[in-house]
Amino acid sequence: MNRSDFKQGLKGGAIIALSSAPFGVLFGAVAIDNGLSFLETLLMSATVYAGASQLVGIELFGQRVEPWLVVLSVFAVNFRHILYSAALAKFIRHYSPLQKFFAFFLLVDPQFAEGVRRGESGQGVSFSWYLGFGVIVYISWNIATVMGAWFGKMIGDPASIGIDVLLPVYFLGMVLAFRKRMGFAPIVAASAIGSIAAYHFVGSPWHVSLGAAVGILVAVLLPLQPKDEPDAVAVEAEPR
Repeated sequence: MNRSDFKQGLKGGAIIALSSAPFGVLFGAVAIDNGLSFLETLLMSATVYAGASQLVGIELFGQRVEPWLVVLSVFAVNFRHILYSAALAKFIRHYSPLQKFFAFFLLVDPQFAEGVRRGESGQGVSFSWYLGFGVIVYISWNIATVMGAWFGKMIGDPASIGIDVLLPVYFLGMVLAFRKRMGFAPIVAASAIGSIAAYHFVGSPWHVSLGAAVGILVAVLLPLQPKDEPDAVAVEAEPR
């Protein structure tokens, strides 16, 4: 275990932990409100660990829909993780099977973005860094879930005090970090249009996966980046 990498991971993950905490609180409150016990709520966060799909699943539980529809809806929201794992795999080939198990369990949106950015910058994605980054976010999410389960009704609607915008703002920042990469504008535009159209004609949560699929299709159709052209992310990471 490289302590320096682990501490660096903890430091980077702390920002995500703070920004995701309000949503953990929200999940805890919504879960209790939809009939889950305190233990069931904590167990769901500890084992499923997928914020958006947890909220989707809880809402559907509360509506008494068929179990297969709950599972299918959660899969639709989490389909992007299949793409995440495929993109991240080349940077963690040196992990042992047990390390890969924990790596993919902790693979959430910011973990993927930071891992890929670190890998492409040439820093490498050591397991010590990955674990430090992922563990602090995971622990924070579960602590926030406990707080929401106990005190959620006292907090009220996060939107009323503006804390609901923290995580979307951070995600926007992650996307913009890749803005100098080839094809960024058309891929993002296609994903946005596809997601909006899917939300209007198909509905939530399918717009998440369908929007991503449209972006992937555009990326496939675009010309490849020349091999001798340096990656924008790597260039940004070079000392000036």
